[in-house]
Parts: sequence; structure tokens; C-alpha cells
Amino acid sequence: MSEKQTAGRDNLGEFAPKFAELNDDVLFGEVWSRENELSPRDRSMITVSALISGGNFEQLTAHVHRAKANGVSKEELAEMITHLAFYVGWPKAWSAFKIAKEIYQ
Repeated sequence: MSEKQTAGRDNLGEFAPKFAELNDDVLFGEVWSRENELSPRDRSMITVSALISGGNFEQLTAHVHRAKANGVSKEELAEMITHLAFYVGWPKAWSAFKIAKEIYQ
């Protein structure tokens, strides 16, 4: 992952500096950069699936943008959400489709 993540520091740097550091430097700096283990595309697919499963739609928008940038096609994302609907619930799938549709249009 080539771009440096600053969302943690931008949003929580003063309030929760350690969390911001872990978010930006460890999660997005170290873990996401381990491309020999998993590609950014695969990490995006896993992350989007986990966020949908947990109903974490506030974070989903940014990660669907990242998934698109990492090469996940509209068709692949639609298939992921359709598949997940049977395991995590129809309402979560509807919510995820609303976000995905806005990003991929």
C-alpha cells in the first residue's frame, strides 16, 4: 500500500493518540503493506466482507472505495454482497448494496 494513512491522526489524534497511531502505522502501515502474504485486493475483499458481516456501515464506505481502487470490480463486489446475504442477513446486504451502488456508479 503506497499511500500513507492519516485517518486515525486526522480524526482521533488529539483524543486517542495511541489508537490513531495503531490505526495509521500498524494496521494500515504494516499489516496492509504485507503484499507477499495477501494482495491489497484480497485484503479489501476480506475487510469489506468483515465490515458487512458486523454491520459496520460507517467504515464500509471508505473500504469500498479502497476495494475499487485495489481492483475489485463492481460485479465482484455485487457477488460478494449477494453471497454474504445468506450468511449475515438480508438487511445488511441491502445496506451494503446502497453504499456499493453509490460508489460504483
